[in-house]
Amino acid sequence: METESAGPATRTDAPPQDRELLQRAVALGRRGWGRVHPNPMVGCVIVQDGEVVGEGWHREYGEAHAEVGALRAAGEKARDATVYVSLEPCRHEGKTPPCTGALLEAKVAKLVFGARDPHPESGGGAEELAAGGIRVDGPLLTEREARRENPAFFHREPERPWTALKLAISLDGRIASRPGVRTAISGEAAGWEVQRLRAGFDAILVGTETVLVDDPLLTVRGPVEPRVPPIRVVMDARGRMSKGARLLNEGTSPAWVLTGSESPAAWRAGIEAAGGRIVDVPEVEKDRLALDIAFRTLRQEGVRSLLCEGGGVLGGALLEAGLVDRLYLVVGGAFLGRGGVPAFPGSPPAEGRWVPAEPPRLLGDDLWVVFDREEG
Repeated sequence: METESAGPATRTDAPPQDRELLQRAVALGRRGWGRVHPNPMVGCVIVQDGEVVGEGWHREYGEAHAEVGALRAAGEKARDATVYVSLEPCRHEGKTPPCTGALLEAKVAKLVFGARDPHPESGGGAEELAAGGIRVDGPLLTEREARRENPAFFHREPERPWTALKLAISLDGRIASRPGVRTAISGEAAGWEVQRLRAGFDAILVGTETVLVDDPLLTVRGPVEPRVPPIRVVMDARGRMSKGARLLNEGTSPAWVLTGSESPAAWRAGIEAAGGRIVDVPEVEKDRLALDIAFRTLRQEGVRSLLCEGGGVLGGALLEAGLVDRLYLVVGGAFLGRGGVPAFPGSPPAEGRWVPAEPPRLLGDDLWVVFDREEG
């Protein structure tokens, strides 16, 4: 039922046309991937007499929000129109003026919004618009749908980054044919998708074995140029990676090495001479850093979203500790056999239910599947 002010419950009886137009707004918002964070991705559609008269999305951090872009496109046709926006319009003065003011000034008739803004400073726009005489309907998205689109924005554990784990695995759940052997599992199409994925994260994390075996660069080389290139982070408890590693000597984004107190002084000096930053983290046992403290440190250093690209030991440890919020799995078509390195060694993932975050899709010959850890 439509209300004069938006209540806390998710609408389940909205007309199909409203849901369709709202999904169009959600899809528009995704165009901001890699360019708007730490802001959320937001899209907007303006409809007058059943006709779309304006569309917009948040294109760049610090620039016009989705509603303003759509209002500019609609011009005078925005008056008495219905506005569909994927996230509740903001009501605070930040890097741009509040979107609520722009909507009131344009004299739109109705707002349909997808998700509530959970932040005290910017949230509450729906009530402000309703008080200004605009009919307000929403939220139409469930909490799970809202988190799926902007997970770091809705992250409920501010002491650590929102964290995704990406692994390329064989049909029998292996990430390499043998320990210490670099093994190509996924194809070119999946590789480009990983590049696009990297563009939307604050930092990319790998373990020591991945650096020793693969010597990855961990930069973004795909079609999306990130506004801020992600920081490249290595967990190396005892100081085993080489100062000649590519990620220290190539690329322009920062390289951090999280290490324990037992790593040699000469090794530390070499890493720093190569341009890396040493970040000290306590060890809980030999060759194993305290993950909770490591993640708290990253968050304190400004890392809101973190993409871990392995390897299996680090990924398994993160899962066991309950520190993974999303799983990106690229499933290749090969069987690597018993001698292969398992993707999830040791204990199974921590408690919690994993639910699909998007429909599975084919990327070339590989299957791309995504799961979110359901929050309790």
